Amino acid sequence: MLSVQQRASSLAHSVRRLMATAAPNIGDTKVQMSLLEPGRYINYQRIEDNLAIIRKRLGRPLTLSEKILYGHLDDPHNQDIERGKSYLKLRPDRVACQDATAQMALLQFMSAGMPTTAVPTTVHCDHLIEAQVGGVKDLARAIDINKEVYDFLATATAKYGIGFWKPGSGIIHQIILENYAFPGGLMIGTDSHTPNAGGLGMIACGVGGADAVDVMADIPWELKCPKAIGVKLTGKIGGWTTPKGEKFSF
Repeated sequence: MLSVQQRASSLAHSVRRLMATAAPNIGDTKVQMSLLEPGRYINYQRIEDNLAIIRKRLGRPLTLSEKILYGHLDDPHNQDIERGKSYLKLRPDRVACQDATAQMALLQFMSAGMPTTAVPTTVHCDHLIEAQVGGVKDLARAIDINKEVYDFLATATAKYGIGFWKPGSGIIHQIILENYAFPGGLMIGTDSHTPNAGGLGMIACGVGGADAVDVMADIPWELKCPKAIGVKLTGKIGGWTTPKGEKFSF
């Protein structure tokens, strides 16, 4: 049997569990952006602070896409927000570049005189590999033909603290999904398949090299405020249907 003291302790513990407690700030918990980048954390507190300002300004509920975009505004107090008209100045969380576009992007970034990129950045060597014979031979041929390019990318990324995925490491859009995507984030990449990272609940957009350099050099990324489209699905999804398939049907 429990003693009086044990019963009192158990009751006090139960009462503490039932009492409402103030929720901690979202920024109180550090969430690492990627397992490959120790010491770099997701700035969820900035997103939450921005949204508090935007909710007060707009006076209406926000869609998920709006929460992610407006959560990354450079100046939430003064930013003009009108769908389809305003140009938003945004602060993406990270940048990804493929080997063809990364060359000029890195050359331009080097002229900024910065010791490292303003946001985590990666370079992925996959676009210069031509599919001709088979994986092994095609990779060897690409490494031989593009040796000067790969050497430049490897040394430049090492100097500026940029992640480097060498030839044969994999395809950029799958690598960023598996290693760098996270819910609520905003990423830009110099590859048309960058939106693949949206599979984990972030907004990921393909851009040109100049846009990537701006963000790497701590300049806000400008994007026309998108129009929001609501879609209501009825019925039931078939056995082999995926959300991606539903999207394509539109």
